[in-house]
Amino acid sequence: MANTYTQINIHAVFCVKRRENIITLNFSDQLYSYLAGIINKTGNYSLAVNGYRDHVHAFFELNPSLALSDVMRDIKTNSSKWINENHFVKGHFSWQKGYGAFSYSRSQRNNVIKYIMNQEKHHSRKTFREEYLELLEKFEIPFEDNYIFEFFE
Repeated sequence: MANTYTQINIHAVFCVKRRENIITLNFSDQLYSYLAGIINKTGNYSLAVNGYRDHVHAFFELNPSLALSDVMRDIKTNSSKWINENHFVKGHFSWQKGYGAFSYSRSQRNNVIKYIMNQEKHHSRKTFREEYLELLEKFEIPFEDNYIFEFFE
């Protein structure tokens, strides 16, 4: 789009169906690279992708001509297909429905990247449920317990 200038930094969070701890070291680095590739191929710009056992954080610049919901659909659909085709997990892999998405300013980017890249350390102190509910509260997003991720902690 001519004369369109944006910087829309999105931090998306999504998790494994039934919150199974199946994102393991044997393929997690490949998964995060693959997810970054999907983000870039869909016309966005990947800034950081990482996760921990049962969930993923993806931070990227959103292309203003794309709907976030379409980008997330592509990320989740293509990555679950890739995981299944490569037999990285026993049985059929899929992501839970939905996702969380939070926007950040340019001045916050480095902090968000550091946060995402330190997920293992972060989760030695805090559960995914605590982390996710904190994000919803921080961004003042009203929610109903029935419509957030399944939590089995």
